[in-house]
Amino acid sequence: MSEIVKLLIFSTISVLYLFIVSKLLGKKQIAQLEFVDYVLGISIGSVAAEMATDINDKPFYYYIIAITIFFLFDIIVSYLGRKGPCLKHFFKGRPETIIYNGQIQYKALKKSKLDMNDVLALCREQGYFDINDIAFAVFETNGALSVMPKGEKRPVIISDIDGGDKSPAELPIYLIIDGRISYSSLTELKKDEKWLMKKAKLTNKMLKQVLFASYNKDKESIYIEFKK
Repeated sequence: MSEIVKLLIFSTISVLYLFIVSKLLGKKQIAQLEFVDYVLGISIGSVAAEMATDINDKPFYYYIIAITIFFLFDIIVSYLGRKGPCLKHFFKGRPETIIYNGQIQYKALKKSKLDMNDVLALCREQGYFDINDIAFAVFETNGALSVMPKGEKRPVIISDIDGGDKSPAELPIYLIIDGRISYSSLTELKKDEKWLMKKAKLTNKMLKQVLFASYNKDKESIYIEFKK
């Protein structure tokens, strides 16, 4: 078999196998590229590229095994992340609030390894050229910046036209996410787990079925969405 034919066959198999692995990993690899996803993505791509062009004596299945190992590692990391927030934070990191109530959080800024030029650039990407227009900004684990503008800078909606007032912007408080209680949110509210279970009318068995539960400070109510 000529080298040209080998190259065509190896390249085709490499693309097809990489396509299958990418489909199994899901759209998250493209839409929300986090640190682990980035490392695994470039590793799989490098192995696939070498597999497509290596026409020497190295066994072809070596590359298949290597890509499969990276793929399985990604599956294991995702599984462990769903099982416990500590493991998820270890592998994926955690979001950092770098602007809180209009104030720059310098410790979070330093922890995120950002400087003010980086922050200003990320704000401009979100359409905010004046940082004073921002109430809250969260640096996500995928490197994106989520911005909540101050009340008077929020876009106009129908309720505003109908005479509704623009109350000050506040970050939503999520008390439960994926069946797990957010104790940091309870601490912020100066409440405990007993208060949460009573207020939300939940049992330990029901807790596992909660997709998320958010707290409304104004109404002092808890909105719960259960897993379907």
